[in-house]
Amino acid sequence: MKTFAEKIIAFNKNVAFNGTLPKGISIMNPFKENKEAMKISSEFYKKFYNDHNKRHIILGINPGRFGAGVTGVPFTDTKRLLNECGLPFSGKPTHEPSATFVYEVVNAYGGTKKFYGDFYIQSIFPLGFTATNEKGKEVNYNYYDSKELTEAVYDFMIENIRKQISFGISTDLCFCFGTGKNEKFLKKINEEFKFFKKIIALEHPRFIMQYKFKTKELYLDKYLQAFSKIKRNA
Repeated sequence: MKTFAEKIIAFNKNVAFNGTLPKGISIMNPFKENKEAMKISSEFYKKFYNDHNKRHIILGINPGRFGAGVTGVPFTDTKRLLNECGLPFSGKPTHEPSATFVYEVVNAYGGTKKFYGDFYIQSIFPLGFTATNEKGKEVNYNYYDSKELTEAVYDFMIENIRKQISFGISTDLCFCFGTGKNEKFLKKINEEFKFFKKIIALEHPRFIMQYKFKTKELYLDKYLQAFSKIKRNA
């Protein structure tokens, strides 16, 4: 029987979107474009998920360029990979504000071993998107930023949520990073497909760091209160 880690690694190795995207939108697949991401993420999952325990899933939006886009691990930039997870990275250091907040939560929860023993973080769309802005700069793009894009990747998102639930996800409770469009979309598809009994949405880490930094301790407490509702290894 495959471990939780082996299931994630196999998923990452094979995940690919082969459909047609709207003009101006590009896919970002760190596992195909960056050999280090596959190697690093595999080491991460072997370290924290080498068991057959069940976990609760946390679903973000889609990976960003400086976090999972480099490390292959959602909400984990290279600084957190090294300093918090104890895994070496030889490439260019990256900093992602979302990762900073998430690892404050991880440490407050009891550390990486305890947190990742209870939770698996992913995104509704498991790969990233980029677009070129009016200044010619490549920027992150979200699956919900255009109706055309959402429709183009809809079936792929449903399929991959199902696949990841099969890893050993407890379906009594799901957590959603994002209390706006991400929450709305996830609850809508959950009504149709009945993935989870209940969804708890939390303000997105990026939103907290960008707009609510002075009161981030309040959001940290909110996260911990929400996470305390799980039944461990249910």
